[in-house]
Amino acid sequence: MQTTSHLLMIRPVNFGFNAETAVNNAFQSAGAGEQTQEKALAEFDIFVDELEKNGIDVTVVNDTQRPYTPDSIFPNNWISFHENGTVCLFPMYAPNRRHERKPGILEAISDKFNITRTIDFSHYEGEQVYLEGTGSMVLDREKMIAYACMSPRTHSKALSDFCEKMSYQPEAFESVDAKGQAIYHTNVMMCVADKFIVICLDSLPREKEKEKLITTMKNSGKKIISISFDQMNHFAGNMLQVKNSNGEKLLVMSTQAYESLTAGQLELLGSFNKIIHSSLTTIETNGGGSARCMMAEVFLPEK
Repeated sequence: MQTTSHLLMIRPVNFGFNAETAVNNAFQSAGAGEQTQEKALAEFDIFVDELEKNGIDVTVVNDTQRPYTPDSIFPNNWISFHENGTVCLFPMYAPNRRHERKPGILEAISDKFNITRTIDFSHYEGEQVYLEGTGSMVLDREKMIAYACMSPRTHSKALSDFCEKMSYQPEAFESVDAKGQAIYHTNVMMCVADKFIVICLDSLPREKEKEKLITTMKNSGKKIISISFDQMNHFAGNMLQVKNSNGEKLLVMSTQAYESLTAGQLELLGSFNKIIHSSLTTIETNGGGSARCMMAEVFLPEK
């Protein structure tokens, strides 16, 4: 299955600009004004309400004050859940993000779902080798392809290990922004759904690599929908397709991303699935991540 109706989301208590991640996240900037946590919390609650109104099952876990985890709102970077009952834990670039791997979160998931094994890749942190979950990798779960743009957050060694242990084919490539800086996470420049792929093709500087990637995507049977640098900068690549309890497909994104798309793009995307969006401005500005980053898909067997 490419889509699930179950999501894990972490309700923030200390959300704010994280200087440890800002060094290589060009999407991130310190927002003006006060009450960043309060504004982010309001955005989070409205977003969860929108998902639940549309029939998505959201397991919300409240973050804790200690240890200090300003980016806990983005759980998909440190954990992933798979149909065969496997949980993967990932090595994180920023030291303060490593504290997000809190036991209470796995306990909350294990109350509802069956976990048969856990694969812990976090030992790579000791080698300064990182792979930040489904931020670093965009998974085609049906075709078993792990798309990954190389960056300080995404190392080929850990990618190869994940793919070997989880039986995925690695599809690694270079992706840069309009200034030539490496894009920190693959999931800000591409989204893989069941029948289409949204991708910023302009961000692929190596022509042969681009041609190979396009061939792989076409061979997967999915329609390629290209977005511009400007749309990518408005988080139009940071989408996630889910399904609700009735099996209806939904494409989830932020309001900023939605408003950056053309009428033609919206019509095309809407032909595949219903589109839902929510305003995440505070989270996007200070955290450098958007809707997809906030949702960790749970594919584990239900109890």
